[in-house]
Amino acid sequence: MTAVDILMLIAVISIWSLLLVNVVLIIAGYLYYIANEKQEVPPLPEEVPFVSLMVPAHNEGKVITQTVEALLALDYPQDRYEIIVINDNSSDNSSELLAKLQAKYNERNLIVINTDNITGGKGKSNALNIGFKQSRGEYIAIYDADNTPEKTALRYLVGEITNDNTLGAVIGKFRTRNRNASLLTRFINIETLSFQWMAQAGRWKLFKLCTIPGTNFIMRREIIEHIGGWDVKAIAEDTEISFRIYMMGYRIKFQPKSVTWEQEPQTLKVWFKQRTRWAKGNIYVIVKNLPLLFDRSARRIHFDLLYFLSIYFLLLTSLIMSDALLILHALGLVNTTIAGLSSFLWLLAVILFVTGTFVTVITEKGEMRLSNLWIIMLMYISYCQLWMVVAANGLYNYFKDLIFKREVKWYKTERY
Repeated sequence: MTAVDILMLIAVISIWSLLLVNVVLIIAGYLYYIANEKQEVPPLPEEVPFVSLMVPAHNEGKVITQTVEALLALDYPQDRYEIIVINDNSSDNSSELLAKLQAKYNERNLIVINTDNITGGKGKSNALNIGFKQSRGEYIAIYDADNTPEKTALRYLVGEITNDNTLGAVIGKFRTRNRNASLLTRFINIETLSFQWMAQAGRWKLFKLCTIPGTNFIMRREIIEHIGGWDVKAIAEDTEISFRIYMMGYRIKFQPKSVTWEQEPQTLKVWFKQRTRWAKGNIYVIVKNLPLLFDRSARRIHFDLLYFLSIYFLLLTSLIMSDALLILHALGLVNTTIAGLSSFLWLLAVILFVTGTFVTVITEKGEMRLSNLWIIMLMYISYCQLWMVVAANGLYNYFKDLIFKREVKWYKTERY
């Protein structure tokens, strides 16, 4: 066996190992969804807790009115929650729109914090820390500024977390509001349902853990006080705070019946910028928590650390290496005796990917249509391959920020 064969074999084994891990997560997630559909969400306690809903916003004039109105219409006692919008150094008309909302609804529980370039403008984590200082809630819920939560979203989150003292946080689900806007948003819709939510459900089913998303989740106030707030250096503040919750001995539960709808990027340029930011943020979290792999007291988060490490380093390297070797083999520049096997395994991986993704997507109401099958096939050869570029760019930008010591700032996703 040549050196090229050995490299190809390592790449194939690595790719298939991660593929099989995801298959296991999808199967477990599917079983959790079926069981969850039959279960009632725990009701609110007799003494309904006071909740602070925080909405960090930077230049969100296009969407902020709809978001605040949706939060004001939640099926939760009006006197038992407050909405804190942190209008963080915005240069658009957000301040005027929020002032009109306060006047229109005369709501005492709608608080608007306007920051400038001195107090704010330093990213989502900093904005959340500013809002937290003025919050009064026993529990803290977070919603992004482009969200339209369903009326029951908050009630379901509160019902879950007040019913189980071992839970440090409960996350709901976000859906793609503009999924029919373009082919890209259709891809994102499928990615969200299959690779984010079904995997989250699988991790909860198998390990009783999952990772906080950026929106539609609730946490205990005492946790934020204990850890000293959000890490202002973290772009992926949701993943970062999840690890700290794990280390406190709490669990994070996924309740898919709590749903919010959000706007996703409609152009490749906006999507690429957003996903590069996510990749860079997750790499920061991996590097920050890497020493915990050798800490016995951190056993409960070893799976997540290894999972993220595998995705952003092992999978990325293996995909690039296998693709490069197959191309070089086709050009006659290198010789490998297992090119045929690699091609067969690649085809098998495609079939497994398409089948598994389609099965997970059709578990969602309104998604059981044959057109999704063709979109998933197209997604594999286009959208999924772009992930390699995104991950590589995120890694490059992480080290670039590290070398030049660039400050964290708002990375604005364009709204429509």
